[in-house]
Amino acid sequence: MLFQDKDTKDEIWQAVKHELHRGALDAKHPFHWVNLGTVSNDFPSVRTVVLRKLTEELHFFVYTDYRSEKCSDLKQNSHATLHLYHPKKQVQIRVKVQTILHFQDEMSNKSWQTIPSHRRSEYTGDQAPGTKISSPDDGWKEGDSSVHFFTVLEFVPQEIEVLQLSRNGHLRIVFNEENEWEGNWLTP
Repeated sequence: MLFQDKDTKDEIWQAVKHELHRGALDAKHPFHWVNLGTVSNDFPSVRTVVLRKLTEELHFFVYTDYRSEKCSDLKQNSHATLHLYHPKKQVQIRVKVQTILHFQDEMSNKSWQTIPSHRRSEYTGDQAPGTKISSPDDGWKEGDSSVHFFTVLEFVPQEIEVLQLSRNGHLRIVFNEENEWEGNWLTP
């Protein structure tokens, strides 16, 4: 368990922040893999992304290809939801976010320098992610290595809702940026 009903709201908030930071730092932590939900035409669209960084202000950072569907979705509607689940601690976290796309700007250029050379081909492909192809090998045709579509998605949290599952009764609490992250209990 991440928290119990006897914990204060501030103790819960500190535990949530600590666990989120662990997810950004440890590739084996369940919070390293984040479900990203966007609005795509008439349907919600959900996919798993890797949490690359989390700032003290709780800005989440993810890398992607600018030509991806998620970027198209976020250019149309910058609101998104992040979903994280820790199976051992039986806790779910949902984060409502505002998105900033960093493509060919100072942040993306600086982050690009940290990408190992053997991973850069993931962002220089000849075709956009999701393009129909004849065979799996066609999906790995590398384009011009000097041209890349590397993009950093910055997710600025507006609300963080936490559901702690428990045999003794589930607990649910929400923290809002507009209330300076003061928690409010919710009916589970």
